[in-house]
Amino acid sequence: MSNVPKSTDANPAASNFVRGIIESDLASGHYAGRHDAQGQPLPQVITRFPPEPNGYLHIGHAKSICLNFGLARDFAGRCHLRFDDTNPEKEEQEYVDTIIDSVRWLGFDWQSDGREHLYYASDYFPKLYEMAQYLIRAGHAYVDSQTAEEMAANRGSFAEPGKNSPYRDRPAEESLDLFSRMKAGEFRDGQHILRAKIDMASPNMNLRDPAIYRIRHAHHHRTGDEWCIYPMYDYTHPISDALENISHSLCTLEFQDHRPFYDWVLERLAEGGYLQRPLPHQYEFARLNLTYAITSKRKLLQLVEEGIVDGWDDPRMPTIVGIRRRGYTPESLQLFCERIGVSKADSWIDMSILEGALRDDLDAKAPRATAVLNPLKLIIDNFPEGETVECSAPVHPHHPERGNRNFPISRELWIEAEDFMETPSKGYFRLFPGNKVRLRYGYVVECTGCDKDANGNVVAVHCNYFADSKSGTEGSANYKVKGNIHWVSTAHALQAEVRLYDRLFTDPQPDAGGRDFKAALNPDAKTVVSAYLEPGLAAALPEDRFQFERHGYFVADRVDSKPGKPVFNRIATLKDSWGK
Repeated sequence: MSNVPKSTDANPAASNFVRGIIESDLASGHYAGRHDAQGQPLPQVITRFPPEPNGYLHIGHAKSICLNFGLARDFAGRCHLRFDDTNPEKEEQEYVDTIIDSVRWLGFDWQSDGREHLYYASDYFPKLYEMAQYLIRAGHAYVDSQTAEEMAANRGSFAEPGKNSPYRDRPAEESLDLFSRMKAGEFRDGQHILRAKIDMASPNMNLRDPAIYRIRHAHHHRTGDEWCIYPMYDYTHPISDALENISHSLCTLEFQDHRPFYDWVLERLAEGGYLQRPLPHQYEFARLNLTYAITSKRKLLQLVEEGIVDGWDDPRMPTIVGIRRRGYTPESLQLFCERIGVSKADSWIDMSILEGALRDDLDAKAPRATAVLNPLKLIIDNFPEGETVECSAPVHPHHPERGNRNFPISRELWIEAEDFMETPSKGYFRLFPGNKVRLRYGYVVECTGCDKDANGNVVAVHCNYFADSKSGTEGSANYKVKGNIHWVSTAHALQAEVRLYDRLFTDPQPDAGGRDFKAALNPDAKTVVSAYLEPGLAAALPEDRFQFERHGYFVADRVDSKPGKPVFNRIATLKDSWGK
């Protein structure tokens, strides 16, 4: 795994209550002495990241990935990647592939002791079916033949208990026969369902005889048409954990009310000799709520399908593929997850925390470069026509061992349009007639005037330079100026497309209270400019990151960049421009 920059005192790592639980379990030896089916000793800490392959992962999943894989790493355990692929109508191999790629990109893998711990719930279908048969025989499950409407009506509410199904006391042999025929494909979708027999009067709605198998005549991306009954997630998940010897099963808070059924399933099957103790334990933590973003798969799909964004990997999207294309580093996401911590209390994390982690990661390692994003021509009238002088600047100001980058200065340059004012405002120290500034890494120049077009717009600025003022020479000390501006030579600059990305929404909680999240879309979330860059950037490769001095952090787009012709995305500005 790549090295993660440590939190500074100004940005301390937040608390993580799960660490305390694991430390306590290690001290008591709760999961010590376990062995796998081959008799090999098991680590005391085994976690898992269990996505359903029905879409692209987003920033919230990154928190779960970093938590599960990070804990396993820190406590000398292992973490499994498991696909909970029990819903064939919504799952595709495309999603499996992108999830695998995203987890690896974040810096994690599922190798341990020379084995790859990549699993699929669909591999357990035969065992899950066998265990369901046992639950029927033991009187813990039954086939219900009510309609969906009847079951919903009889389920009750939080204010009143549910009513027993008229099929609840169906003889086990009859339920077994129906269940076998369900598997054989004799019945249409929804004609029968297998339910756990628990307590229809339970105050926990999840214990009111929850469904554990339903009929679905659908093609599965891995098992094809072998099955037409599929286990429910709440039934599959605890069994998958147990079969994989998971110790600490970490879920978000919405699964807290599901934990009693998780425990019920494991206890019943352990009683039947199907599972070994100690059993996995489920712990819930608060999901990531990030301001200025949405993570609803339905709403993200809407953004894609309506063409509001340019696909799942649009750099404005909170998907991991989008965040990666934006230019975020795996280390910055790991640092972000470390800083926000893990708790049981729901809260909102400000986008500035994520952007701050990115800046802290890249500040120390991103090479510097010069870019002019809003170009205006500067003509040095007394500079020899056709000549160039080599200038140099450090690749990184805090790492002299990384050497210098070189670029030429010539008679005509590109500067930022905002670096000239014909009539300066108070406190303005850049170019205006009669004022001197330093061309960064170059010469001191004095502005002499400007050219305008027929509409009165400034189209070129004129100046004279002082030949003995070049940066790095003895003569440079003779010139004291307040302004220092960026530039690139017009004859040598690399012209490139630069995409200036910002937050996708202007409201920190764009869909709160049932509001139309599209009403909060930021019209300035993407601006495309034709910029001029220092010539060395022509060699930039996809996903190379730079600090464009003065402008922020940028990355060569991993999709659209071509050899010698990179396209750059702004990852983040140098400072938080959204702060109050």
